[in-house]
Amino acid sequence: MARIKVHELRNKSKAELLNQLKDLKAELALLRVAKVTGGAPNKLSKIKVVRLSIAQVLTVISQKQKAALREAYKNKKFLPLDLRPKKTRAIRRRLTKHQVLH
Repeated sequence: MARIKVHELRNKSKAELLNQLKDLKAELALLRVAKVTGGAPNKLSKIKVVRLSIAQVLTVISQKQKAALREAYKNKKFLPLDLRPKKTRAIRRRLTKHQVLH
């Protein structure tokens, strides 16, 4: 399997991504078996590409989930901690622009 382009992954649905992830994991298992049994060198170099592809698929899945959560909490009063902006503790405790003016 050739390297996967991330922009193609972003256009796929979650079910398609999960199917592709399952296929990649199965391929990785076969490559690992080939490594143990002394397979061809081209198969051994393919392990790195498949692992990278798995990471890309998982990243796109998590990004889509986070985007869906952001959309769900868009106009809510409170935001889950992992959706809030990542800042240092000191920055979070600083006065806001509104508080400085008054």
